Amino acid sequence: MGNRAAVEAAEAVCVSAAALLAAVKAGADSAAVVGPAGFTGSADSAGLGGCSADDPLRREADGWLDTLALTARLNAQVAAVAVHAAAGYAGTAQALASPDIPDRAQEMAVVAEVACALTVGERTAGALLAESHALTTALPLTLSALQAGSLSWQHARVMVDETGNLDASAAQALEAHFLDPGAENPNRGCPAGELVPSRFRHKARIWRERHHPVSIEKRHTRSVADRRLEYRPDRDGMAWLSAYLPADQAAGIWNRTTADARALQGPDEDRTMTQMRADIAATLLLCGDAEGSAAGRVPSPRALVLVTVPIMSLLGATDEPAMLDGFGPIPVTMARRLIADGATSFHRVLIDPRDGAPLEIGRTSYPVTKAQRQWLRIRDGKCPFPGCHNQSLDNEADHLLAWAHGGTTGITNLAQPCPKHHKLRHTGGWTPGPATHHEPPGWISPTGRRYATEQPDWEPPQLPEGLYSNSELRGPSLSRRPAIEVAADSGKTTASKEAAVSRNQ
Repeated sequence: MGNRAAVEAAEAVCVSAAALLAAVKAGADSAAVVGPAGFTGSADSAGLGGCSADDPLRREADGWLDTLALTARLNAQVAAVAVHAAAGYAGTAQALASPDIPDRAQEMAVVAEVACALTVGERTAGALLAESHALTTALPLTLSALQAGSLSWQHARVMVDETGNLDASAAQALEAHFLDPGAENPNRGCPAGELVPSRFRHKARIWRERHHPVSIEKRHTRSVADRRLEYRPDRDGMAWLSAYLPADQAAGIWNRTTADARALQGPDEDRTMTQMRADIAATLLLCGDAEGSAAGRVPSPRALVLVTVPIMSLLGATDEPAMLDGFGPIPVTMARRLIADGATSFHRVLIDPRDGAPLEIGRTSYPVTKAQRQWLRIRDGKCPFPGCHNQSLDNEADHLLAWAHGGTTGITNLAQPCPKHHKLRHTGGWTPGPATHHEPPGWISPTGRRYATEQPDWEPPQLPEGLYSNSELRGPSLSRRPAIEVAADSGKTTASKEAAVSRNQ
């Protein structure tokens, strides 16, 4: 799959898909004709409001449904191509790897390259590589069904998950049960590909638990080591926090929050059970008891936070959002509450009213100063490696051009990669590109491909009505520019710069 012919074939498929999409958009009535053999997809004449089979609208509706069914099969077959390509690249990269590179570093480099090529996160790329390896080496029936389009990519991933940690014979038995009609103990229910993936997972998990060669006690003891807490930002100043825990602990947490929420129900309580569960869980985690949630107010966190607040917004003159480190925009009311409640490491960072970029804090000695680390947190926001979400609080300052090779300790020669990508840079052959005062570096992979990092998207702050306009600030004359100036990498600070970054303790 890695040769030029495969690439040309894939490009031809893209052209064909574009032609099919054009036909669909044009309302072509040939959708049912292009469907694969064996696809019926047509409802009887009693469906769709009792329209007869010769009704033009009924034929059009059937065509759309047949097209949807066809796309499901096409998606599965394209996923099979991706499986072969991922497995092929991993094998080729392994063959090309220098024997001096540690196995772990080589694995990290392969995952990073695939993630950048697909524009996905490294966790997604790592999962694809692991799943591709399992499908191409241990699950031939699943891969064949995926290639035929009779099993979706979601079903194939379920099969990989449920056969994980099984020995070869047990994995083959589980796969054969669902996909081989001639197996000794075949599935007697609905075919796997016709089940909703979540229901297929349920059935596969039950079969796995019943036939697993290792006792559930031993498996549970091993799985407890994988417990973890995960955090994922979402829209509108919200985020997801999830925990992978032993079942008894998870059930206990759920039952306690439910019981406490029910105890708060009453004629004067306007929150739903779902809202009260969330408030109780947050209060328990932040302060150790659920008393605060009874009043409908969750306390502010005391943990380390970094919030960038437009000064006019902080003063109440505008209502544009603040920026929470590791998350993104938050309502300015939330930022004000953090100040009022005494969050332990709140920094007010004034931003340039001309373009919205935060102001420079620089030094030129070898050690990276605390001020520079704060500036890197502001500039990068997270690890600068493409697709990495690791928050900047955990990251490590790194010279792009080594000090020993003539590099300086200015902001333009510094980045703050996470420990994983810091190690990848020094052991996996990845090279960071140049940075600027307001932009983190891009990266060059061992194969020579260049990948841009996520660039900041500064916007000029909102100014109160009556104050001079942003266009005046961005014009050629800066005579009216406010006195928010900083010295460039000289170590000298003006009084206004000293006010630009302050600690509220």
